[in-house]
Amino acid sequence: MVNPPKKDLSKYKGGVFFFDANDEDLIVPMANPRFGYTLNFAKPLAYIFLLIVLLVFILITRLFA
Repeated sequence: MVNPPKKDLSKYKGGVFFFDANDEDLIVPMANPRFGYTLNFAKPLAYIFLLIVLLVFILITRLFA
């Protein structure tokens, strides 16, 4: 049995996107923990992290293309 997330489910949008400015965590479990983790999109650092991951992915695909 999978443990439910320890976060307030009303803070999830569509069960995927988490928004809570009062939560100190940047990476949080999804509403359904079987699907892994998501970012706390109320934090500006989440967008920076997402941008860095996308840039690294683009650079890697260009190197091996």
